[in-house]
Amino acid sequence: GPGALRSDLDAAARAATASVVALRDWMRDVYAPAIEGAPDIVGRERYARLSRACNGTDLDLDEAYAYGWSEFHRLLAEMRTEAERILPGAATPWVALAHLDEHGTHIEGVEEVRVWLQELMDEAIDALDGTHFELAERVRKVESHIAPPGGAAAPYYTGPSEDFSRPGRTWLPTMGETRFPVYDLVSTWYHEGVPGHHLQLAQWAHVAENLSRFQATVGIVSANAEGWALYAERLMDELGFLTDPERRIGYLDAQMMRALRVIVDIGMHLELEIPADSPFHPGERWTPDLAQEFYDAHCSRTTEYVTSEMTRYLTIPGQAIGYKLGERAWLLGRENARRRHGAAFDAKAWHMAALSQGSLGLDDLVEELSAL
Repeated sequence: GPGALRSDLDAAARAATASVVALRDWMRDVYAPAIEGAPDIVGRERYARLSRACNGTDLDLDEAYAYGWSEFHRLLAEMRTEAERILPGAATPWVALAHLDEHGTHIEGVEEVRVWLQELMDEAIDALDGTHFELAERVRKVESHIAPPGGAAAPYYTGPSEDFSRPGRTWLPTMGETRFPVYDLVSTWYHEGVPGHHLQLAQWAHVAENLSRFQATVGIVSANAEGWALYAERLMDELGFLTDPERRIGYLDAQMMRALRVIVDIGMHLELEIPADSPFHPGERWTPDLAQEFYDAHCSRTTEYVTSEMTRYLTIPGQAIGYKLGERAWLLGRENARRRHGAAFDAKAWHMAALSQGSLGLDDLVEELSAL
């Protein structure tokens, strides 16, 4: 058992801690002074290479930037509609979201919200299994957990072990809170749990004998997995699970955050011009400071969260755009398959075949999904 390994584990943990401390000291004392004054942005050529690693395709970056803006305008219009249903006369959708923080539906208590999220996932499985998916019994099992303190502020998912002895799990960081607005949780759990990350990663584990071990485990293309999870949120909206205005504006706010990522990540690193029809600084060129201001004005997240997002975009160029561009790939693949089959298109069969492909880059993904 674990007790027999305790001394070895403790020694390994001490060695790992010492290595991380050494890396921290080197980055602070050697690397940071050496790069002082260097630009934070990477430029078009390097961005194109880095974005390919995260997305598995050679992107037309100007087209992707324009797509981000088109999604921004679409989502803003939909958010205004839902905001008017929640708080008539609200100046912006984010005024309505702030109203929900104080007066919207919420769950009181840490254990209570854990149980509520478990029930949300169980209900989604019962509603979707047999209608839009065909799930093996071991894929149906997913657990809701509270994240241990000291980790990331955003919810996350961990997949099942290869033999399913450990099920897939969603994790909610409470950040010391005991009151949890529902609008911010529902679509997030469709994304992290069911039908999002859990159904995809658990299905990969279920059909692993048909995939290479690399493809089913560590060889995940970020844009494929995050694109599926965003597609899963949209699917639940299409199926009528988000008709309540609180839940729908929460979903749209999360979608908006992903559209902002496309605009800001590409715009900032390529120093692109803000379009003339933008409500924000039209005609100016992006800078990190403008990007932070733009994000702050069009997102319900805290300033601290936005600052961490900016750090992420500057240090992992091309990763953040994969959510929206991955979702677009999944939608395009489904639409192509639907057109090919016509009235005979079977959404349940398509979903299960799509989820059994393993991880693919976006070029291969669209081709495979279209042929199913």
